Amino acid sequence: MMSVTFLLILLVIFQIKHLVADFILQTGWMVRTKGIYGHPGGIVHAGLHAVLTAGILLLTPLAPLSLALIVLGEFVLHYHLDWFKDRVLKKQGYTAHQKEFWTLAGLDQFAHQLSYVLILYLVVRLV
Repeated sequence: MMSVTFLLILLVIFQIKHLVADFILQTGWMVRTKGIYGHPGGIVHAGLHAVLTAGILLLTPLAPLSLALIVLGEFVLHYHLDWFKDRVLKKQGYTAHQKEFWTLAGLDQFAHQLSYVLILYLVVRLV
């Protein structure tokens, strides 16, 4: 069984990963194209998250298949959360000067953070 301390460290690492992938490494191309379903920009962005998640999960004793399925799940979920948020922002015409923009941005970030809690739950259940 994994210790609470180890799980909290993993959660902090996931938060750092999210900061790096969503804000530091995300390019303008990714930001502009995430709302176009199937566009490579959104796929590359979600793929970056998936690759970094795989690296974090290698710190755990997960079986390779379990690790791969969690990474695939994160890729699909991250891609669709970003796509949905961007579609709503563009459809409604919200800009960074409007409260609704920040509400959607906050909900998006909250959903991503909850996905890391889900990943850690799965790790605990599968190890």
